Amino acid sequence: METVVIGEVLKSHGIKGEIKIYPLTDNQARFKKLKKVYLSDQKTELSFAVQGVRLGSKGMVYLKLAGIETPEQAQKFQGFQVRIDRSEVPPLKDRWYYFELEGMKVYENDVLLGTLVKILQTGANDVYLVRREEGKDICIPALKSVVKKVDVPGKRMDVILPPGLLDD
Repeated sequence: METVVIGEVLKSHGIKGEIKIYPLTDNQARFKKLKKVYLSDQKTELSFAVQGVRLGSKGMVYLKLAGIETPEQAQKFQGFQVRIDRSEVPPLKDRWYYFELEGMKVYENDVLLGTLVKILQTGANDVYLVRREEGKDICIPALKSVVKKVDVPGKRMDVILPPGLLDD
């Protein structure tokens, strides 16, 4: 089973064992539909039924999970990732989730440029950080004029770089 990160546990909240979540999604209202989540760190992944969801100020989300009844129990999950089954992620039309793009091989004219390792959010548009096997990393603007094809199952992106982008 493949899971996808949708948030991070910041701390416990209140006396009933709620956890405060920093959402890693552009639409925290999606949390309202959750029935089950996984809390994971580098060693552990535990499944929890969702008993309640509250949307807080500043984009925060508060989850009440079955089996977590006290602040002390909730605090044990500080720093854990909040994950859901990949099958619960709604498909996008002509757009992609970050987790789908990261790790893709990036090509120009069938020549491998490198691997997309990070997506930087800038004011105007996202920028893809591509790690090259040799040479400096390159930053590729996430624009339709640059990104020509994205093959999610094949983990491949084809681009046409703006003139001068690879000049050292």
